[in-house]
Amino acid sequence: MFQVFASTPENMGPGEIAVHAARAEAMGFDGLQVPDAIHDGLLLSAMALNATKNLVVGTAVLVAFPRSPMTVAVASWDLQKMSGGRFELGLGTQVKANIEQRYSSRWDSPVSQMSEYVQSLKAIFSSFQTGERLNFVGEHYAFTKLQPFFNPGPIEHPEIPILCGAVGPSMTKMVGRVADGMITHPTNSPPEYIRDVCLPRLQAGFELGGHDGNAFKLVLAPLTATGSDEENVSAQWEKQRSLLGFLYSTPAYWPSLELFGWRDKGQQLQELTRAGNWQDMPRIITDEMLDKFVPRGAYDVIAEVYRERYAGLTQRITFPMPEDPADDQLAARAVAALQE
Repeated sequence: MFQVFASTPENMGPGEIAVHAARAEAMGFDGLQVPDAIHDGLLLSAMALNATKNLVVGTAVLVAFPRSPMTVAVASWDLQKMSGGRFELGLGTQVKANIEQRYSSRWDSPVSQMSEYVQSLKAIFSSFQTGERLNFVGEHYAFTKLQPFFNPGPIEHPEIPILCGAVGPSMTKMVGRVADGMITHPTNSPPEYIRDVCLPRLQAGFELGGHDGNAFKLVLAPLTATGSDEENVSAQWEKQRSLLGFLYSTPAYWPSLELFGWRDKGQQLQELTRAGNWQDMPRIITDEMLDKFVPRGAYDVIAEVYRERYAGLTQRITFPMPEDPADDQLAARAVAALQE
């Protein structure tokens, strides 16, 4: 029913990623998502691809604006060639403060900037493959020079899927118009939000882009509470409570709260962050809220929980790797059940 992609902890570095990827492949996952937060997502992707034979590996998501589309195109082309077509490029904007203050990069108009980023990548890929003159000129990016010496040349699998993270209405619509897929934010994973908010925005983008969206990859990435027994499930449940408390202190993620009438919870969380009262944030996230946002169940039932929530909404989901490799066989059976 689903393509199932394993997730990767954001603090996992080059020393651990190869083993992590090999575990995911051995467990039967279709793919692996690697982050770009504490460590470089392209480097992690290279190491994961090199450690596997069949696993699709994608960045989820590569911070785009501090990197030139040309440098990302070259790295992606190399990764696609070395892996025999197993690489997917996931892109994201991050937030204005991080782009300007952490990366010292430009934050212009993020929706139009990301649109041109995706379109320029596709133009560069086309020139790599065909040798035709590169001529992409937009408001934010212009690529008009690619001498034969710098062109890496054609490869066997030139169609590199470009997926984008999106939260707001304009960004979501833009992604539907120009990209090959979208990776949802964990705060946007409730089925009601996907059905009533996300899918209509994507459909509007498909229509603007002049395509039906049948090949579009919508990746749902929920926070999940699962494990070998109820004790472990409960521990994950509380971990996700803390994470949602942190995430929902950011107003950009409040639309999904507003859908359920919980905007006041976001305001309370924001006030706690301003006061530096981080330890009280989890208590704002009630069990009722967790039920909406976090699928819960031990490995022997979690596949059915996923089906009840997401069947008919998507064909691709993410699923957490066990923290303890001793649980890999149990998790593998859940993955297989999700794929049936």
